[in-house]
Amino acid sequence: MKIPVKVKPLAYPTPAWVVGSYDMFGKANAMTAAWGGICCSEPPCISISLRKATYTYANIMEKEAFTINIPSEEYIKETDYFGVVSGKDVDKIEVSGLTVVRSENVYAPCMEDFPVVLECKLIHSFELGIHTQFIGEIVGIKADESVLDDTGSPDIEKIKPIIYSPQGNYYGLGMFLGKAFSSYVEKR
Repeated sequence: MKIPVKVKPLAYPTPAWVVGSYDMFGKANAMTAAWGGICCSEPPCISISLRKATYTYANIMEKEAFTINIPSEEYIKETDYFGVVSGKDVDKIEVSGLTVVRSENVYAPCMEDFPVVLECKLIHSFELGIHTQFIGEIVGIKADESVLDDTGSPDIEKIKPIIYSPQGNYYGLGMFLGKAFSSYVEKR
């Protein structure tokens, strides 16, 4: 039997992405965000939701670009750090010791150490309560060769992305359960 629980932002899983942006002086910034996901297939778009108070919010509004950097499990400490310290106060990139390069397709930084980077051009922003949802068209994807499968696509099991739970915990991937679009149940 199901019982009511407190209404709050709740979805499983949510990503632990590192959003890259440049500030007005061209300084690279990184921020961890978990409120995001794919929102359109054609054109390929991704959404993230940020509070106006964040440094990254102002950067994206000004530059109209951002990157989604997908960290692997080995970067759990850096990913957490990027989510608890403000780029207004600290050069988080320098403190982390990670390497940043400029995106080839948009004016935003890419985290070289992370296995996958999505380069996004801002196409919409919507105010939703205390968050603003940014819709970015994915105009470029960069991936380490080591995380690609036989077809040249990023392989989730090789990437080992970090998953965030709304209870404030990080997780890794679970086991493979089956191929999508093939495990349907026929009506009896």
